[in-house]
Formats: sequence, C-alpha cells, structure tokens
Amino acid sequence: MGTADIARPALEAFARDPAFHLLAAVSQPDKPRGRDLQLQQTPVKAAAVALGLPVLQPARARDASFLAQLRELAPDLIVVFAYGQLLPRALLDIPRHGCLNIHTSLLPRWRGAAPIQWALLAGDTETGVTLMKMDAGLDTGPILATRTTPIAPEDNAQTLHDRLAALGAELAVQTIPRYVAGDLAPRPQPAGGVTHARKISKADGRLDWTQPSRALWNQVRAFTPWPSAFTFLPADGKPRLLKIWQARDDDAPPPAVAAPGTVLSADKTGILIACGQGALRLLSVQREGSRRMNAQEFLTGHSVVPGTILASASPSSAGSA
Repeated sequence: MGTADIARPALEAFARDPAFHLLAAVSQPDKPRGRDLQLQQTPVKAAAVALGLPVLQPARARDASFLAQLRELAPDLIVVFAYGQLLPRALLDIPRHGCLNIHTSLLPRWRGAAPIQWALLAGDTETGVTLMKMDAGLDTGPILATRTTPIAPEDNAQTLHDRLAALGAELAVQTIPRYVAGDLAPRPQPAGGVTHARKISKADGRLDWTQPSRALWNQVRAFTPWPSAFTFLPADGKPRLLKIWQARDDDAPPPAVAAPGTVLSADKTGILIACGQGALRLLSVQREGSRRMNAQEFLTGHSVVPGTILASASPSSAGSA
C-alpha cells in the first residue's frame, strides 16, 4: 500500500526479489494535476501497472467493499509506505503477519506526515528509516528494524527523500523474510524522545527575516522542492514573490544597523540578507513569473542593490511563481 513516489523503489524491490509474491498494489485514487487538470496515475499505481500488478484504489481504506476485496486476496502480509491514510483496525487484522510500515524517520522521533521536512527544519544531523508493525495509533507501533543516514549540509528535502526511498526499500527486503520466519520480534518504541511532524502547507515556506540565519537556512533546505521557501522583493511598487531554491548560512554577522530583511550585498557570490541573527546568502532564486536562476544570472536582469528591504505580503500570494 502506497501512493507517493517515495514508495516506488520498495514496490520494485519486492517485485525483483523471489522471496516475495505480490498479490496487488493499493494506492489512493488518481487525481487531476497540471494546468489542464488531466487525471494522472499516482506514482505507485504507475509502477504497479508497469509490473503487471492489479491495482486497488479505494476512496477510503475503511470502505467495506475494499476490505472485502482484501479478505478475498488473503495476503500473508501488507507493507505500507506513504499511503496517505490512517488504516482501520479491520484492515490491520486481515493479514496473518499483520501490516508493516516503512517510515522515514528514526521513531519515535518525527511521527506523522512530514518527517523528512521536520528533520531538516530542526537541524537534525542524522535521520533514517524505521520498519514497524502497525497498530491503531499514528506511527506508534513496535519496531522491527532501523537504518540510519547522516544529514549533510548540502542535503535538502529532495535529496533526503531519494536516499530514504532507497534505504527503506533495502531495509524492508532484508528484514521481512526474517520477521515472517519468526526470527525477529518487534520491540516497543521508547517512551521518550517522541516528536511529531505535522503536515506541511505552502504558508510554512514564508521566510521571517527576524529569525536566525541558521533557522532560515534549514527552512530553505526543508522546503526544497515543495512548497519552497519564499520572500517578497519590492518591484514596480508591488511586492513580487521570490522563491529561494538554494542558500547558505553566512559566517559573517551583518552590521548591527541593518534591519532584518535588508540586502547587504548582491554580486556573483550571492545575495546576502541580514537576519535577526547572522545573514543568509541566496544562491539560487526564482522570481514570480520567471525561471529558476543562480544569483549571478538573476542580478543580470534584476536590480537588487544593498539597502533594499525584502517586503512582506499576504500569505495568499504564496505559490504563484
């Protein structure tokens, strides 16, 4: 059971390994996407179709007709990865070996919908994947195995997503045969260290220049590629949205007289912005209605001079670039 692209490597790994016999894939319903709102397959459905697997797409995981289909399939085990819905107890009880979930954090840290983004936002230096046996709670079930990976300064949500997708697939393929054979018993999650990773919205990408530069740098990393970190650049008397694709926490503190959001310098090395503490150097940006550019390209066609103050605007303007 999975919907998002992060689950695709696991499905493909199960299909390649002779230790597994796949009965079907379950994904959320296809949705209209793009400017023309054409109905598009979910990434997991597309991968399943390519593998020749039957695909079930219930509107809700608790639908009686869907549960009846699962009982008819009589799976020994269900593996869940980024499915996007809480599963009812009636579903969890169907497979004789239960339901296992691949979660992209080291539980109990970052239970919830957006563990990759929250690990980056918090400035964590390490994360990983957890294979757990599901219960009725939100990522509260006992743990079978984990794998860790460092979070490098150059990582963002996309690079971490791709690495954890591969790591999750590897962990599941290596661990599940031992679990089914009875050689591996789930262990309860630690009572301490619990944190929650709520769902991310577009408004979360808005940069508050009164914050320390390290926090803003983490925000840029956490929200690349979606929803992207953003600010507003004064232009033609109207603030224009400016997405920040890449930035660097600058070592040099800004002058004490510079208000947060003030452009301190703008050259081929980047656009340096004063923060509440420290300064952030913008390396790759995208102005509303334009394409993504590095700082040097952007400055060739846009006048951004020291002393410019990045403006604020209503959150409803976000996401239009």
